[in-house]
Amino acid sequence: MLVDSHCHLDFPDLACDMPGILERMHAAKVGCAVCIGVNLEDFPRVLALAERHPELYATVGVHPEYTDAEEPSRERLLELARHPRVIAIGETGLDYYWHKDRPEWQRERFRTHIRAARECEKPLIVHMRDAAEDTLGILKEEGASAVGGIMHCFTETWEVARRALDLGFLISFSGIVTFRNAHAIHEVARLTPLDRILVETDAPYLAPVPYRGKRNEPSFVRHVAEGVARLRGITTDELASATTDNFYRIFNNLKKVT
Repeated sequence: MLVDSHCHLDFPDLACDMPGILERMHAAKVGCAVCIGVNLEDFPRVLALAERHPELYATVGVHPEYTDAEEPSRERLLELARHPRVIAIGETGLDYYWHKDRPEWQRERFRTHIRAARECEKPLIVHMRDAAEDTLGILKEEGASAVGGIMHCFTETWEVARRALDLGFLISFSGIVTFRNAHAIHEVARLTPLDRILVETDAPYLAPVPYRGKRNEPSFVRHVAEGVARLRGITTDELASATTDNFYRIFNNLKKVT
């Protein structure tokens, strides 16, 4: 069995195809998927998916790209995170690629998420783009190791991965790991301890080979797993078993789907 640790099934081009998406998930032996919250305005539809479908879970947070969204307070995040189908805080983090002009605002929002995660004792889902030093620094300063979490769609170097691992975070690989020229990510996939790896789709984005350029969906996480397994010289079944165990270890209050 596999787990898609990060997807956006509430986005319109996926939400309109939920019966087919779930059917293909089951056929590909993807036991569950995590629907990621990216702003508070759309959180109700993320939560509705998790309430309606037992194989889906939700997270709550405000992505750094959402500059005009409702600003999350620690209290508001804690209120929404009390729901039993909400398993993590995020997507949160820093993105200096898209927003180079407002780093202070991003950093303060990130700290708010970390403090909420520590208080409700739920892991973090961390977005990091062109901001490795500040991301890792804030995680350390705010004591994020107390709850840990997932470095989602990891695209940095092994040195950055090693430092994230030292903070107690798991490294999650997306379809990018199947791209031929993604050499730095290939190295991270080979070197990260097997008990610290997750796989994801980030659907509807970043479809893996052989679907690159098309709409992504959770059933395609099997191709991500195949890519990581190939880089490590192990079978896809071994990789699937390990990543699923890793998922249920970090989310240790969930009943494992078999």
